Amino acid sequence: MTNPAFKTSIATVSISGTLEAKLQAIAAAGYDGAEIFENDLLSTHLSAREIAAMMGDLGLVCTMFQPFRDLDGLPEPQRARAFDRLERKFDVMQELGTDLLLVCSSCSPIADGNRERTIADLTEAAERAAARGLRLGYEALAWGRHVHDHREAWGIVRDADHPALGLVLDSFHSLSRKIPSSSIGDIRADKLFIVQVADAPVLDMDYLGWSRHFRSMPGQGDFPLDDWAAAIRKIGYQGYWSLEIFNDRFRAGSASGVALDGYRALRLLEGGIARPSASATSLPPRVKTSGVEFIEFAASHEEAENLAAMLRPLGFRPTARHRSKDVTRWTQGLENPVNIVINCEPEGLAHSFDVVHGASVCALGLAVDDVPGALARAGFLRVPRFTQALAPDEWPIPSVRGVGGSLIYFVDAATRAAMWAHEFPHRLEDPVPGPRLAIDHVAQTMQYEEFLSWLLFYVALFDVGKTPQLDIADPMGLIQSQAVENADRSVRFTLNGSLAAQSLTSRFIQNYFGAGVQHIAFATDDIVAVADAAHAQGLPRLAIPRNYFDDLEARWGLEPDLIEAMAARDILYDRDGEAEYLQFYSRAFARRVFFEVVERRGYAGYGAVNAPIRLAAQARHKPDFPD
Repeated sequence: MTNPAFKTSIATVSISGTLEAKLQAIAAAGYDGAEIFENDLLSTHLSAREIAAMMGDLGLVCTMFQPFRDLDGLPEPQRARAFDRLERKFDVMQELGTDLLLVCSSCSPIADGNRERTIADLTEAAERAAARGLRLGYEALAWGRHVHDHREAWGIVRDADHPALGLVLDSFHSLSRKIPSSSIGDIRADKLFIVQVADAPVLDMDYLGWSRHFRSMPGQGDFPLDDWAAAIRKIGYQGYWSLEIFNDRFRAGSASGVALDGYRALRLLEGGIARPSASATSLPPRVKTSGVEFIEFAASHEEAENLAAMLRPLGFRPTARHRSKDVTRWTQGLENPVNIVINCEPEGLAHSFDVVHGASVCALGLAVDDVPGALARAGFLRVPRFTQALAPDEWPIPSVRGVGGSLIYFVDAATRAAMWAHEFPHRLEDPVPGPRLAIDHVAQTMQYEEFLSWLLFYVALFDVGKTPQLDIADPMGLIQSQAVENADRSVRFTLNGSLAAQSLTSRFIQNYFGAGVQHIAFATDDIVAVADAAHAQGLPRLAIPRNYFDDLEARWGLEPDLIEAMAARDILYDRDGEAEYLQFYSRAFARRVFFEVVERRGYAGYGAVNAPIRLAAQARHKPDFPD
């Protein structure tokens, strides 16, 4: 369900690999066209005509050839050489089958900033282009020597008033300089030749370095792209929306993966990132969730017994068995229980997951109000569906692929009680009374290079927002962490990645053989009662040094009795204004997954200040997290 009026493109510089591999990945991801970056052309053995033929076979339009630098404002003889070079690029363009060339505002230290001179140079260049049936798109680089604002560039294009000269708008160059998007309203749509899109984190650094290393896909950064895109739509622009991304992580990723991320990001921009786009009402909306319905572990029978020894102290009991499969439902709480499913089937996805990763989380079930809408959104973003054979009497729960090959099930919120009753009719143990838990958040760990990809996955598919990105100090290196949350925070995922080879995050990935769930956090209203019950029943807990608690007393002025109560139970503490956060951790199950219990007293974060303490404590437990 795509909008044919929203035409997608990507610059080949945005992804890694040879030009041939890039074009194949771009076509497979579903783009309408691609910009050919000059360095990609220079590094291939294919001629420009062969590239054009390949793009035609792949169903791709060559949307632009780029970049052409330092054309305007040059003295002689440099000016004559620049125009000779321009004529040669026109030859290449005609062989590539594109009529548009990107001309960047000059950065040359010898360029004259005289506006009339710039207009005269661009007019002559446009006249030469028109003689060959070609066009020039003028772009204001954020670091341009004299022209670095799209308002200046538009004024030059407008006053030159040549049919072969138009404007290129790039979100990075405009939004990095905080140029009001309302100024786009002055641009004539017929003179806007192409739109280039990039997001980025807000950083205080030079524009060139920022651009070359930290651009990201729409939805991965902090730029107000919704306002920018809305202003472009408002003037009636009907051309290509083309990604131009420079990012060290993407250069290290697979061409197919990054190309697909880019396609999803453009579709997210089309429908609206932070708010729905008024012009995209026919698009499937982002999926609204109302909670984590279940967490499914894949495990052998022996592993299931060991996992049970971790769950029982937290109040979980095996309350029902599946109607036909070797799958057990564990619940905690008497009403609206937390559900953990342990799958010991000898075949199927869970078994394969256990063979590769060992006992681990293989699936998450999210409660949604509109399952068909969720599937439509997933299909719109080319998120792979997962299907497997069902017995005639099994309840169908549609699913898609998630992090590390795991599954995300879409559970119909209206019929979930009926689903549990139908699928798990064989009663086992009764639930036990005690402090009630709820799923607070699920922490997922992935390769550093995959971090932005999975952030985009959640932001594009689900109706969630992002928290600010954090760098957390591990004893062996930094960990990047960021959370995504739905509006009522009933669904929260924290994403973690690290470049440090010996950090806990990296060692998890090495030991686990891939990305996955590293810990599950449960929320309670009485953390002391949960801790006492869990520890009394043998939950192996993470020991926190006494020095930490002595510092707490000095830092926050807490009552000595409270400090002693927390120290006796290894409960960590944080405060944000009057809001308080208490948390304790188990040791790791099967050297992979551990549990956290939190009590939130108006606190919205994740206790980031305590993460280095937790990581250091885990680093001391060599059996849990081996070198």
